[in-house]
Amino acid sequence: MLRLVIAFCFAQGAVSMARPAVSYRALALGADERAVGVIAGVYALLPLFAAVPLGRRTDRGRCAPLLPAGVVLIAAGCALSGTAGSLPWMAVWSGVMGLGHLAFVIGAQSIVARRSAPAEQDRDFGHFTIGASLGQMAGPVAAGLLVDGGPAGGGLGPTSALALLAAAAVAACSLTSLWRIEAPPGPARARPATVPVHRILRTRGVPAGIFTSLAVLSATDVLTAYLPVVGEHRGIAPATVGLLLSLRAAATIACRLVMTPMIRLAGRTALLTGTCALGGLLCAGVALPVPVWALAVMLAALGFCLGVGQPLSMTTVVRAAPDDARSTALALRLTGNRLGQVAAPASAGLIAGTAGPAAPFTMLGALLLAAAAVGARRRPPDPEQGTSPDPVRPRRAAARR
Repeated sequence: MLRLVIAFCFAQGAVSMARPAVSYRALALGADERAVGVIAGVYALLPLFAAVPLGRRTDRGRCAPLLPAGVVLIAAGCALSGTAGSLPWMAVWSGVMGLGHLAFVIGAQSIVARRSAPAEQDRDFGHFTIGASLGQMAGPVAAGLLVDGGPAGGGLGPTSALALLAAAAVAACSLTSLWRIEAPPGPARARPATVPVHRILRTRGVPAGIFTSLAVLSATDVLTAYLPVVGEHRGIAPATVGLLLSLRAAATIACRLVMTPMIRLAGRTALLTGTCALGGLLCAGVALPVPVWALAVMLAALGFCLGVGQPLSMTTVVRAAPDDARSTALALRLTGNRLGQVAAPASAGLIAGTAGPAAPFTMLGALLLAAAAVGARRRPPDPEQGTSPDPVRPRRAAARR
């Protein structure tokens, strides 16, 4: 598990370093708020169509081959974004980067799901996502320092290109932790029947987990892509923006370190809905013209709230899905994530072009409040507590006995 967390840290760090650098490079190439939103949305466009086929493949075989393939695509997307000279090519290589990140995450999440006993899933997914948070903490700081550290009057173009090339090198470092990360395959088994997608999506708990994950990741993604734009309008230096994004990631790490006691204290459903609701209010607060220190406090609290959604939504989907379709269910969750990553930045770009660069955060606040309402309305099944997805079946079984 430790090597997987380290590899995920490098891969996520490269992506988190590249995302704000892509925004700065697009601004240097003449992009406005709408164009930044489109480029951020293309990052999720290819993964939107590839997630379910990759999940099906993982359900039928090994997970590990997806990890190095994903790293290669991430590194290529970062490097080629740094050398692109036009906005359309920036969008293309951003999509390649997103496809690589999807492949890596599907493989890594499937390994965690296969290795974890039901009682350990919340803890293991929490530890796994710490790797992502560490990368999200270090990546924006490194990007901000590189973008802001060029010669005076040099502009954003050369420094943002340097940041993207450095992100490609960081992604390549994750290959050092991927050797023998999955046990050799055992004796060949009969291939299980393919579970239809509509059956997975109709399973109680899966839609709520997918929507919660979509809302939380959309908030994180648009925050990463649009805080540099807000910083440019408010006169906040790129290095300071990087520190603010890293502060948000550090608070997410702190949240995941105390995930297990928080679940024992409040319960999974109350914890998930409460943090989504509070996160929605804080996200809307980012749109206010507050001083930098107040923005830092809000982002720290927001990072803590957003840290709950991803690991608990993974556990919700894994527990609810049929045993032979867990990777496909996780891929459907990632499809929802990517749908949010396509729609949210594009919508944010339209809103920002009309109402100003801070307005998208109000939209994200409403999305998180909707996720809290969905989570409060339907309690997902919890096998550890004997809750069945279909309450009629236990009564019929008892009647037969």
